[in-house]
Amino acid sequence: MPQLRLALNQIDSTVGDIAGNAETILRWTRHSADQGAHLVAFPEMALTGYPVEDLALRASFVEASRTALRTLAARLAGEGLGELPVVVGYLDRSERAAPRYGQPAGAPQNAAAVLHRGEVVLSFAKHHLPNYGVFDEFRYFVPGDTLPVIRVHGVDVALAICEDLWQEGGRVPATRTAGAGLLLSVNASPYEREKDDTRLALVRKRAQEAGCTTAYLAMIGGQDELVFDGDSIVVDAAGEVIVRAPQFAESRVLVDLELPAAGPVPHGVVDDGLRVDHRVLSPDPLPAYPPTPPGAVAERLDDSAEIYHALVVGLRAYVAKNGLRTVLIGLSGGIDSALVAAIACDALGPERVYGVSMPSRYSSEHSREDAAELARRTGLNFRTVPIAPMFDAYMESLGLTGLAEENLQARLRGTLLMALSNQEGHIVLAPGNKSELACGYSTLYGDSVGAYGPIKDVYKTDIFRLARWRNQAAKDRGQTPPIPENSITKPPSAELRPGQVDTDSLPDYDTLDRILELYVDRDQGRAEIVAAGYDDELVTRVLRLVDTAEYKRRQYPPGTKISAKGFGKDRRLPITNRWRERPLD
Repeated sequence: MPQLRLALNQIDSTVGDIAGNAETILRWTRHSADQGAHLVAFPEMALTGYPVEDLALRASFVEASRTALRTLAARLAGEGLGELPVVVGYLDRSERAAPRYGQPAGAPQNAAAVLHRGEVVLSFAKHHLPNYGVFDEFRYFVPGDTLPVIRVHGVDVALAICEDLWQEGGRVPATRTAGAGLLLSVNASPYEREKDDTRLALVRKRAQEAGCTTAYLAMIGGQDELVFDGDSIVVDAAGEVIVRAPQFAESRVLVDLELPAAGPVPHGVVDDGLRVDHRVLSPDPLPAYPPTPPGAVAERLDDSAEIYHALVVGLRAYVAKNGLRTVLIGLSGGIDSALVAAIACDALGPERVYGVSMPSRYSSEHSREDAAELARRTGLNFRTVPIAPMFDAYMESLGLTGLAEENLQARLRGTLLMALSNQEGHIVLAPGNKSELACGYSTLYGDSVGAYGPIKDVYKTDIFRLARWRNQAAKDRGQTPPIPENSITKPPSAELRPGQVDTDSLPDYDTLDRILELYVDRDQGRAEIVAAGYDDELVTRVLRLVDTAEYKRRQYPPGTKISAKGFGKDRRLPITNRWRERPLD
């Protein structure tokens, strides 16, 4: 059987940095060639970054992508790499689509191309366009209608893009009909917790349907709220894993494959009306060569480690890709700000993390001590700025009481953080978690201020679990656990009035988070949640809190998405909305 050495480059691209991304592609191609690769691939839209959102509708950006692709092909040939076929994701436009109602202006396409001998020898667009969750690809792109196949060293390789594997039909069965020996899919599939298990099952299933070895290449890194975890996989025709890349790390999967020899050149229309677009790059098999040892199947991270890595990668990418330097966190001594500080120190290094304790007359001594102890353990920059004088001045002028008095303290802290941000050039990290945001328990222009919310998609029960995991991971490495034990074990409290704890106004978090997951993440209605065993009155109260807090969530900063349905792009509800969940008749 013909041999083929495949190089899957699991890289991080930056949206809009077309020149920088092209340099990365060139560098990784050079390294792949040095390792004897016969076919090199890069992720979905690697040249432009992903997702480009409304940049896809800007003609100048589309043309910059197309021009950069041709330039890249010429540069590869100029460096002596022209004989090495390279598959690159980029932004294209359809030359054939006629303007019509309901179609994106300019007919942009989520596309990939094969570069060979200084030319773009084949280009194709994603056939299945996702339109759920964070994906709006019907808004931005027109679909492709071909089955692209390249013949490389006597092997027919069918090509696909991301959703082409996730949806039934289309290019997968067409690959079998065309008799290809390898199906290569390039992807920019965002991370969600436990998605690696779903992904592996999907790739195995599609390999069996396509009847051939299947390679799934994915992107890593972060883009605004999204994190990409890599996890590239190659399986044989029976679905057995040959090699699997690590999560959350740039890496290369280099694998020698023995594949069926190509038969007659396929042509015509195959499954789902796809037209075969075939190019012969090198018709003859290579002389037999000793294969490299098979790569490892990288160890999977457990659930807590996976989530924590995603939060670190998301924050690091946001800071780096936006040209930022340092971050500022209000340290209360509580679990949320402690976890955010630990994430920030791991993402950026403690020297780039600044913490400030802002005690009021209601702040307990142990909370002040816990904040200082966190700073000592992590090595972050720390100071204390009491808000009591400011608070007293406001109270003398306004005479606030009750909730207004409590919120004033949060708003003074927010103002103080933003003042330090302006003065010293830090960005503020908001410490709110998903449980609080769901119920509206964040003070607008107070604890909700910030440029980024690292834990905004993490429920409170998971906050505790991640804090314990991070401390244990430190112990396992012989290091000092970053989060003081008291921050984990004491009852959560905003400390805005004497003796206050969260359970004064919220149910216990174990119960609350289970209700929220059913309502927010799974879109279950009130009757379904009650039927699952939860108290009728409690469910009604929690759902009312969620429904009336939409205006607050709209004003919260972006933050790393780790669930299947995060607030923002995933869950979009009107602010002005009189619909309320009621018992079914």
